[in-house]
Formats: sequence, structure tokens, C-alpha cells
Amino acid sequence: MGLNDFILGLNNLETITRAPGFFKFTEHTVAAHSYRVTSIAQVLGDIEEHHGVEIDWKSLYEKALNHDYTERFIGDIKTPVKYANKELRGMLQTVEEKMTDEFISQEIPEEFQDIYRRRLFEGKDDTVEGEILSIADKVDLLYESFEEIVKNNPEIVYKEMFLEAVQTIQEYKHRPSVTYFFAEIFPELLDKSFYGKEEFILQINQYL
Repeated sequence: MGLNDFILGLNNLETITRAPGFFKFTEHTVAAHSYRVTSIAQVLGDIEEHHGVEIDWKSLYEKALNHDYTERFIGDIKTPVKYANKELRGMLQTVEEKMTDEFISQEIPEEFQDIYRRRLFEGKDDTVEGEILSIADKVDLLYESFEEIVKNNPEIVYKEMFLEAVQTIQEYKHRPSVTYFFAEIFPELLDKSFYGKEEFILQINQYL
């Protein structure tokens, strides 16, 4: 029993496609998503720190980098399915947590098990770092879905994902990084021409 299987699991994340079951012009993997979320969390952390918020950078990087590692066990469930109701979401989380616990017990050396329990279990908590992770995860989803929208992808799910991401990010409007994001970054993202833009902007404004 060593850390070999944990490292091998990184290869699994390169083969798990995001938003499975939907047509997309650009494929994204869980591995790429994890990197982007970590980078976005870093940007948000910089903004928070600039506004006087103390950041535990080790905690933030650990939460962001590992937040979807356990998808190697159950894959990336379709977003509409995953959030269909709280009971289903709870069941999926229970299965994921059980498989993660078994993985740690069987594959991680005992002297490192507490570390990996911290890293691989749910990082989206009420700490500053947990909230930044929640925001960063949705910011990446927002950018990922917008990439399909501007290419006029006919799948309506990408607009639904985008709007859900905006709504969720707004739930953290008490965070300086969210205020900055919508004031300075978001307008630049939307400064592109695409079919149905005016109507879509009106939908977005309902959440801002």
C-alpha cells in the first residue's frame, strides 16, 4: 500500500469528460477543470487579500486542486441530474464519500491518511477558503458554458449552466472577490457578439 494508486488516479481525471451526454465544440476534462479552478481560486484569493482578508493559502490550494479528485470513482454526473433534488444529491455524495473512505483506507499509507481525508472530502465549507472554492468552481463553469454559447451551440443546457453559475456566485456577494468579479471581470466576458445576446443579457440581469 503506497501512494501509487493516488498518482495513477490523476490519469483517470484526464479521461473523464465534463458535461457528459451533451454536444460540445470543446471537450473539457475533470483534470483540466481542477487546474483551472485552482488558478481561478488563486485570482480570487489575491483579490480577497487585497481587500484585507486573511487567506490560508495552503488550505485554499489543497481544497481547489483536490475538489473533484473523487470523480475518478463515480465520474462527472450530468448537472441537471446531479441537482435534480436534494435527496438524489445526498445519495450521490454518500456513495462518493464511502468510496473515498475505502480508497484512503486501502491505498493511502496510514501515516498520510489523515492528510488525505482532509484533502479529498468536501472542501466547500463556510471558511473563507471553502467559499472561494465554491465561487471558483462556478466561475469556471460559467466560462466553460459561455465558450459553447458564443459558438452558438444548440444545446440549451449551456445557457442553463451559465445562469445557474451566475446565481450561485451571487450567493457569495458578501465576498470582495465576487463584487470585483461582477464589476471588473464579468463585463469583459460578455463583451462578445453571439446569436440571441440581447435576450440572454436580459436573463442574466435578473440575477444581478
